[in-house]
Amino acid sequence: MPCRPAICSHSLGRAWVHDLPSKLDQAARHGFDIELFYEDLFYVAKEFPGGATPENHIKAAHEVRSLCDERGISIICLQPFMHYDGLRDREKHAERVEEMKLWIELAKNLGTSLIAIPSTCLPEELVSGDLDLITQDMVEVADLGAPEGIEFAYEALCWGTHVDLWERCYEVVCRVNRPNFKICFDTYNFAGRVYADPTSPAGKNPNADADMQASLKRLVQTVDVKKIAFVQVVDAERLSKPLLEDHEFYNPEQCPRMSWSRNCRLFYGEEDRGAYLPIKAILKALIVDLGYEGYLSAELFSRTLIEPQSSVPEQHARRAAISWQKIVADFDLDKKEANGRPQPALEQAPRAQL
Repeated sequence: MPCRPAICSHSLGRAWVHDLPSKLDQAARHGFDIELFYEDLFYVAKEFPGGATPENHIKAAHEVRSLCDERGISIICLQPFMHYDGLRDREKHAERVEEMKLWIELAKNLGTSLIAIPSTCLPEELVSGDLDLITQDMVEVADLGAPEGIEFAYEALCWGTHVDLWERCYEVVCRVNRPNFKICFDTYNFAGRVYADPTSPAGKNPNADADMQASLKRLVQTVDVKKIAFVQVVDAERLSKPLLEDHEFYNPEQCPRMSWSRNCRLFYGEEDRGAYLPIKAILKALIVDLGYEGYLSAELFSRTLIEPQSSVPEQHARRAAISWQKIVADFDLDKKEANGRPQPALEQAPRAQL
């Protein structure tokens, strides 16, 4: 499948501020399929009598699927299944496995075959960095999902406790060695760990450029493109001052990279808003050098997503559409049409009556 655009549902507005139908309207209008953020599903489920029970989650999955079908939108994945890998408390691990059984049912009812699992950022006393244990945990869910046709995408968060680099994430994928267990490359988390440091006045690690070049070389030499589930594409804002205790985004309960992520991600190509990460170089390695073909999804977190204006979903969808056109131009994607479907245009008519 040639590269196609998607956007995470939360990237059009957070669920406690902006309702899902409004966000889906804009995703459809601008030509995006979606990653369904669990938060959006939860907010639909809790409106049913009895609140967000497992049964109401199933009802919500059917409703969300219907909303997407009405708009011609595909759900590319359900995410994120948080804080699963390497739990030291094995009773808690067993509880999460039971929760995964519900997520598998949710995915099936949503019409998606993919569940995304980010690396955990729980404190070290709660999670082990033992790769044998992490691998064992991932084998367990892979084998649980396989009979149901479910795949899993493992992603290294740049503030992950033990898995914070794509290399370590990919090592787990290779150790698991299951066809339904793959890696998700997130350009923000890639560059946010290898290249960037929001606590530095320069916004970069000391050897940022050389480290990024070396990491990309390793990627091209070692990664099997068939083991990539999908790619998330965003950039981030260079801060005017280091994200330390006196910074407006500082949160004592979060590490700086996480606080930076929650407030300052930007869409690809938004240099006018302060984007500065080497996202184009990462995409070149994935799309050109490795030959990746699949979804390129905009997973934006930002302080702008909780602004109350009803225009927020449209504004972010339009920004994402402009960003997608920059990706199309930079990598000649206009020469490839996905299954005969034209690439999204900025003024494209809705796919369905809204």
